[in-house]
Amino acid sequence: MSESIMLDKAKDFAVDIVNLCKHIKQNHKEAVLVNQLLRSGTSIGANIHESKYAQGKADFISKMQIALKECYESEYWLELLYRTDYISHEQYRKHKTDCGSIRRMLISSINTVKLNYNK
Repeated sequence: MSESIMLDKAKDFAVDIVNLCKHIKQNHKEAVLVNQLLRSGTSIGANIHESKYAQGKADFISKMQIALKECYESEYWLELLYRTDYISHEQYRKHKTDCGSIRRMLISSINTVKLNYNK
């Protein structure tokens, strides 16, 4: 999997999350859940980007695993926002699908590097 495709998807996801969070803050005055999603949703791409400059394979794997954890966390906050009626089912499904796509790419990349790292 090309890292730039994954990074591009993560950046697009981050932009969508920033816009979603801005909308929720303006229209619903909710900050706690939104701030958590904003942190985790933008951190995915930041960690993928940082992994490009890793100091070896172990550091690369570590950065990618952090990005993966942020993906899982983002899915959690999206679900809470959906279940508390801050976002619609369509918004939830779209963002969860996008996040899931990035998550699968991260898992694949981590597994590939680990496999090659242990040889």
